[in-house]
Amino acid sequence: MIVTVTANPSLDRTVTLDGPLTRGAVLRAVGATAEPGGKGVNVSRAVHAAGVPTVAVLPAPFGDPVLGCLDRIGVIARAVPIAEEIRSNVTVTEPDGTTTKLNAPGAYLDPADREALADAVVAAAAGADWVALCGSLPPGVDADWYARLVARLGGRRVAVDTSGPALAAVAAPGVGAALLKPNAEELGELTGFDGAAAEKAAEAGDLAPVLAAAGALQRSSGADVLATLGAAGAVYVTDEGAWYATPPKIVPRSTVGAGDCSLAGFLLAHSRGAGPAERLRTAVAYGAAATALPGTAVPTPDQIALGDVTVTALDPA
Repeated sequence: MIVTVTANPSLDRTVTLDGPLTRGAVLRAVGATAEPGGKGVNVSRAVHAAGVPTVAVLPAPFGDPVLGCLDRIGVIARAVPIAEEIRSNVTVTEPDGTTTKLNAPGAYLDPADREALADAVVAAAAGADWVALCGSLPPGVDADWYARLVARLGGRRVAVDTSGPALAAVAAPGVGAALLKPNAEELGELTGFDGAAAEKAAEAGDLAPVLAAAGALQRSSGADVLATLGAAGAVYVTDEGAWYATPPKIVPRSTVGAGDCSLAGFLLAHSRGAGPAERLRTAVAYGAAATALPGTAVPTPDQIALGDVTVTALDPA
C-alpha cells in the first residue's frame, strides 16, 4: 500500500497547440484534456496504473469533479470535506515539448480543515509501505505542516516532494523523513547553488555540483535524496553510496507530472524490495515515460523502458 497526501489538489486542464505559444494572440488548440491533479494524486494514479494498492488523501468538497475523476479511473480517495472547490490549473504544451503552466493558489484550509486532513493521513497510513507528502501547501497552511505531519506519523516511511519553505522545514535535521525528492532548482534553493546551471552541467557530463549538493542535503537531513535533473536524469544519494541514471531517448510531449511519476517509480521499486540502483533506474524510466505522453497522462508498466536506463555508481566524495 502506498498512501499519497495532496494538500493542494487540482483539476489539471491541458491545452495542446500545433505551434508555438504567442502572447496576445488568438490560438486554436488541437487537443484538450482534464485530469485529476496535484503531485500526490499523480503519484497515486501512476501507482494504481501499475496495479499496486494506493490511497490518495486530499481535501475536497462533496461532489468535486476531481473526486469523480479519481473514482472513474479506480483510484481510492480519502477526501476531507472543505467549503471551497478544488482549484483548476491550466497547462499549455507546444509541439517541441515546451510547457507553460498557470497554477491557481488553491482552497483555503482553516485550522479545523488542517487538523482533519492530518488525522485522515495518520489513519490512512496504518499498514502502508510508504506515505508520500507531495506538492505545495494551500493558503492557510503553515510551512512546517509537512514536518509536523512526519512527526505524527511516528516512524512510518515518509517521502516528501515539495518546494520552498515547506521543503526547507522538512529537510531540517532531525525531522525524520526517509526520502526527499527535490529537482535541481529546489536542491539549489536548499543548498545555495545555481540549480539551473548545475542541471546544464549534468547534461554536459559534470555531476560534481549536483552530487555535492545532494550529498550535503543527505548528511544534514538524514534522509535519502532523489534529485531529478530533467533530461539529464537523476542522482540518488544515501548514507551507503550515490548513483546516477541517464534516461532513454524520447520525444518529449509534456513534462507536467514527470517528477511525480519518477517518485511513483521509485516507491514501486522500493516496495518490491529493489536495491538502490534499481530504485533509481525505475524512477528515471517512469519520469521519461511520462514526459513522452501528452498532458498529465501517467505511464503503464508496458511503457516503462527499464533496459534503456543506464545507472552508474558514483563516489560521494
